[in-house]
Amino acid sequence: MSKFKKGDIVGRISYNKDVLFEITKIIKTSNHKQIMILKGITERIEADSPEEDLEIMDKRIVQERMQKLEAQMLHRIEECVKDPKYCICEAKKLFGFRQERSSSISSTGRILHLDGDKRYSEKSMKYYRSLGLDAIVKNVPEYKQAQVVRSLLDRYDPDILVLTGHDGMIKKGTGFNDIYNYRNSRHFINTVNEARKWNSHGKDLAIFAGACQSYYEAIMSAGANFASSPGRIMIDFIDPLIVAERIATTENTKYLTIRDIKDELRDGEEGVSRYWLHGQKASLIHYGIR
Repeated sequence: MSKFKKGDIVGRISYNKDVLFEITKIIKTSNHKQIMILKGITERIEADSPEEDLEIMDKRIVQERMQKLEAQMLHRIEECVKDPKYCICEAKKLFGFRQERSSSISSTGRILHLDGDKRYSEKSMKYYRSLGLDAIVKNVPEYKQAQVVRSLLDRYDPDILVLTGHDGMIKKGTGFNDIYNYRNSRHFINTVNEARKWNSHGKDLAIFAGACQSYYEAIMSAGANFASSPGRIMIDFIDPLIVAERIATTENTKYLTIRDIKDELRDGEEGVSRYWLHGQKASLIHYGIR
């Protein structure tokens, strides 16, 4: 009988336990071995592993990593509310800063965020609320996002759509153009396609889509404005939130490119790339081209 169960937090021995994973599914193979399906708890990565390559992580290490994630979020929020260029008034009140917000930013864009991970959905909502952003976050598994996105777009009529969760290359370092070598990229691509059908009549909609190691080029070709991951690397939990936040708080008269954001992301343009042209019709920004 396996010493592991669903919900255990583990590390992969062959990777020096560099990423903390939660076991979300256990698959029994024909030769009576077990494969564990894993999802990162601080990075948006999905992977699988034989049980012999896994080790239960010490609770203190897990707690330290989670506290580091919380500290990262808090630091980001504090830095945002100190910046008068794009800070939200409610966040300034929360942290006790004097209101110095640019008068040209009278409102923020509405965000609809679909996240395949329940834990990340809750943290994302906490982040948006802390900054006073107009955001709706729904926990929707990656494979269901394409089925529900148009009805949710009809219901909430957002300016910004975030599609994320977990992803990963099945065979890393090869098969870059094989959609079936990615765990969830095809679902992000399908969902972007559905979203672009919804806004085909001129509604402005900025889209971020993807997670760790996602099929960046295909997601962009489907119509995303920002996507991950050009370098087929892991991205932080917070990276998509930063992109959405910056789009939502950019003045109507300004362009927002990846160059404006890259230094705020963990790995810059290797993790996330492309840009959003604020205020232009969808036909002009469909592939992020101006």
